[in-house]
Amino acid sequence: MKNLLLLHGALGHSNIFKPYEKELSKYFNIHTLLFSGHGNTELPENAISIEKYTEEIKDYLEKEDVKDVCIFGHSMGGYAALCCALRYPERINSIMTLGTKFDWTEEQALKESKMLDPEAILLKVPKYAEQLENQHGAKWKQLLPAIAEMMVALGKNPPLNESSLWAISIPVQIMTGDKDNMVSIEESLSAFRSIPNAKLAILPDTKHPMEKVRPNLLFDLMKDFWNLS
Repeated sequence: MKNLLLLHGALGHSNIFKPYEKELSKYFNIHTLLFSGHGNTELPENAISIEKYTEEIKDYLEKEDVKDVCIFGHSMGGYAALCCALRYPERINSIMTLGTKFDWTEEQALKESKMLDPEAILLKVPKYAEQLENQHGAKWKQLLPAIAEMMVALGKNPPLNESSLWAISIPVQIMTGDKDNMVSIEESLSAFRSIPNAKLAILPDTKHPMEKVRPNLLFDLMKDFWNLS
């Protein structure tokens, strides 16, 4: 049976994949990974970075001795998966990304990072603050600025760009929702055109959060991409 690694996004948690695991376990050995600073893991002392998360994927695959792995990455999880394919392609079979942002600029990153103010979230979106505390414990207030710093670093020096994406040779499917207010169809289309062996899917009536994705729609795309029957 093939291996499938499910990767959550920034501020996300591996438990977002619970609704999918039963169905997917018919076809795959399921692996999930919590990026450092998320859930019950420690915040790294020397800052969060996409390079660190890339290494965490590689380290997990080596530790568990997982070879020829298929990866599904939501949002930042998809970005880190593609970075890993760029640096350590030997263990990765193929990647599906959903809601992954490719168009990182300094201006864009600063804009996104300003939305990660813990006190503002507590005041304006208390339900989201409660969700973050449930998923990450009291350290969620430290996790937000750490993720904001990672975004700013991405804006200054994005590892995925038109020239580096050309070097990814494994099969990739880029997916975005048509109602995703964080990721544009244009940037997804541009990434798709830059990766030699890529497919593109636009999910209808779909917003950015994983909880807003219709499982049956995603299952059908996964079955098609990975030839599951």
